[in-house]
Amino acid sequence: MLNSVLPQLTTLLNDTVSLVVGLGILATLIFMVLDPKARNLVWYAYQSVMRSITGIFVNIDPISILKSYIEDLEGSLRNLSKQIGALRGQMRQLKGTMDGNKADIQKNMTLAEQAKRKSDEKNMTLAARKAGRLQEANVKYDVLYQKMEVLYRILTKMYENSEIVLEDTKDQVNMKQQEYEAIRSSHSAIQSAMSIMKGDPDQRAMFDQALESLANEVGQKVGEM
Repeated sequence: MLNSVLPQLTTLLNDTVSLVVGLGILATLIFMVLDPKARNLVWYAYQSVMRSITGIFVNIDPISILKSYIEDLEGSLRNLSKQIGALRGQMRQLKGTMDGNKADIQKNMTLAEQAKRKSDEKNMTLAARKAGRLQEANVKYDVLYQKMEVLYRILTKMYENSEIVLEDTKDQVNMKQQEYEAIRSSHSAIQSAMSIMKGDPDQRAMFDQALESLANEVGQKVGEM
């Protein structure tokens, strides 16, 4: 009887322990999510790890990091140019709408005047109201167009300044790259010179032994002569 029940009790105990552990882990995660201090600790730990990883990549190939930064600046500049172009297109479209409205206003005013002379109250009223609505729309469009003009000037100035920053940064990176490559070449030459001067210890020992052996052999031959 006990032998048949014991496996079931063991399985139940294992399931209970697993459930308790799972609930404990879940409670810990919920606490970390809800507790501001725990969230800040996790965030600081993440930032520390990312800074370390970034530092490793920067030390491995700093020139590539600089060039990647240049590429990001170029991409941002292209995006700004597209936005300026889109804004300019909207301004042209709005200007065309306003000019069309002006023509329609003049047309409807003429129709209203003609209807008035004919005592056509209905068409006179319709034409006058349409001209009034178009005039109100143009007033709003004009305010919007002026704001767009200001924004266009600001973005254009920002684009010009960004071009200066980009070109200046490119020049700095090029100079740093030349300096870096020159230093690497100089360091490599110095290392080669030091290697020649110091030599390999094992090879130097063999060289000295060979010289000593040669000197002994020479001395022996001279003595025999």
